[in-house]
Amino acid sequence: MKLVLKTITFLFLVGLISINGQKISDDSLMKIARLQLYDNPEKAISIGKNLLKKEKDINKSIAIYLLLSTANIAKRNFDESLQYILKAKELAQKSNDLKTQTNVLISVAIQYQQMELFSKSLEVLNEADAILAKLPDNASEKFFETARSYAIRGMIYKSQSNSEIALEKFLISIKNFEKIEDKKNTSANMSIVYYNIGYCYINLNQLEKAQSAFQESIEYAQKDSAKSLEAFALKGLAEMHKQKRENETALQLLTQAENLSKNTGDLVLNEGIYKEMSENYLAMGKPELYQTYNKKYFEMRFKREQNELSSINHSINNYNMETAKKSGEIKTQYRFFRIAIISIAAMIMAFLLYFIIKVRKQNRNYQGKIQKLRRS
Repeated sequence: MKLVLKTITFLFLVGLISINGQKISDDSLMKIARLQLYDNPEKAISIGKNLLKKEKDINKSIAIYLLLSTANIAKRNFDESLQYILKAKELAQKSNDLKTQTNVLISVAIQYQQMELFSKSLEVLNEADAILAKLPDNASEKFFETARSYAIRGMIYKSQSNSEIALEKFLISIKNFEKIEDKKNTSANMSIVYYNIGYCYINLNQLEKAQSAFQESIEYAQKDSAKSLEAFALKGLAEMHKQKRENETALQLLTQAENLSKNTGDLVLNEGIYKEMSENYLAMGKPELYQTYNKKYFEMRFKREQNELSSINHSINNYNMETAKKSGEIKTQYRFFRIAIISIAAMIMAFLLYFIIKVRKQNRNYQGKIQKLRRS
C-alpha cells in the first residue's frame, strides 16, 4: 500500500506550474518542458538544465530548479530531486516574494513526505503556514497553497493508517481548490486528491465510494491530458475490482494503465501496476504470467529503493550540515557574548579602579588640609 502514497509527487509539479508559470509564460522552452513533465521527464530535465546555464533572474531560476526537481521526482530519482529542491529553497530565502517562498516550502515538504520523513515534512509545512497567514484571504495563491498543504497532511495521516483523518484533510483540500476561479491549473490536483480519497475509502472498505472517487480522478486527469495521473487512477480502480474478485476487469484496467505510463519512467507507478498484475494472475491460476510480472515488480521495487536510499543519505548529510552551521552560529554568538561580557566587566573594573583612586586622592588631600589646620 505504500506505493500508492507516492502519488502526491505530482502536487509538486502542479504547484510550480500555477505560481511560477506566470513569471516565465513567454518562454516557450519552459512551456514545452512543463508539458513533458508527466510523460517524458527526461526531455524536461534536458530543457531545464540548458535554461539554467544562462538564467540570472532569481525567481526564474527558482522555477527552473523546481521543474528539475519535479522531473526527477517523477522518475523517482529522489537523490537528484532533493539537490534541486534545496537549491530552490536557498534561493527563495533571498527573495522577498511571499508566494514564491510558500510555493518552494510546500514543494520541500512534499519532497520529505515522499521520502517518508514525515516529521520533517510537517515542520516545513508549519513554516509555509506562517507565510501563508500573511497573504490576503481572497488571494488565489492562498487557496492553492492551502489546498496543497492539506493534501500533504492527508497523505501523512493516510500513510499512518488513519484514513478517517486523512479524508478530512483531503476534503478541505478539495474545498480550497474549488475556491480558485481559474480552474485550468486545478484539474490535475483534483485528480490527485480524488485518487487518494479513493484509497482511503478502500482502506475503510467502502468500495462504492472508492469507485466514485477513482472515476472523478480519471475525469480530472483527462481534462488536463495527464496520462500518468490517469494511469494512477486506473490502477486504483483496478485494485478495487481485485478486492471484489473481478480479476479480468482489473487486468483490463491495468493494461490501460501500463500503456499510458510507457514514457513516464515513474518507478512507483510501474511497480504498482506490475504488483497488481502479478496478484491478479495468481488469483486466476496463471503461474507463468504471475512469475513474469512478479519479476518486473521486484525489479522496479529494487530500483526505487536504491534511489530512495541514496536520497535519504543526502538528506542526512544535509541535515548534518545544517546542524553544524547552526552549532557554528551558536558558538560565534557565545564567543561574541563572552567578549562583550569580558569587555563590560573590564570597563566596570576600570571605572571602579578610577573611582577608588580618585577617592583615595581626595582623602589624602583632605587629610593634608586637616593637618595644616591643626598646626595652625
